[in-house]
Amino acid sequence: MTKIKDIPMHERPIERLLQYGAESISNEELLAILLRTGNRIQSAKELATTILSHVKCISELKEISYETLCKIPGIAKGKASILLAAIELGKRIDRSVETLSGQKFNQAKLIYEYYRTILSNKQQEHVYCLYLDSKKTIVKEKLLFIGTVNYSMVHPRDIFKEAYLVSATAIICVHNHPTGDVMPSKDDYVMTQNLIQVGKLLGIPLLDHIIIGKHQYYSFFENGDMNSK
Repeated sequence: MTKIKDIPMHERPIERLLQYGAESISNEELLAILLRTGNRIQSAKELATTILSHVKCISELKEISYETLCKIPGIAKGKASILLAAIELGKRIDRSVETLSGQKFNQAKLIYEYYRTILSNKQQEHVYCLYLDSKKTIVKEKLLFIGTVNYSMVHPRDIFKEAYLVSATAIICVHNHPTGDVMPSKDDYVMTQNLIQVGKLLGIPLLDHIIIGKHQYYSFFENGDMNSK
């Protein structure tokens, strides 16, 4: 095993970062800096190489799970937590919209810019509801469902119950299509129409239903699909 201390000073990851800049060093070196130490068998850089062997490309690292990391010899709770924290921090830095709380809803693109890094690479559908006040300011977001969506599982009762709890006067639904294709399915239309009808009865209208894809979104409102039938 090659230990970091056995590597010439000018070739060590931290020294190379300081000398050439973070953008100039390899993926293995960046991970090695986060890991700090290796184990009895591998150096930090070798351990970083092992981690990267579990993904097809570096972009897939953002979806690696705690369980997967902990199955890698030499990666225990501490190192796994550091890596997941660094990955999440990178996701948040990449968001052009840092938070929806307190944001005034005026176009679907605002919602897309927030959720695109959160949902665009998910392998399962995630259904969220946003709750707004009388000024169309978002006061709360809530994750309602994860999985292959059977819309009987996303019941209007659960959506509007939360609306009353936070005194919301309007809602927006958001979900992703893991395939990347944002065109609504038949179930998407059915769900939207059901929420429009229930919202009218309760006086808490559905303002929009937004589908998030890998590089684009679909807004029911912007496409004229919000008329109840």
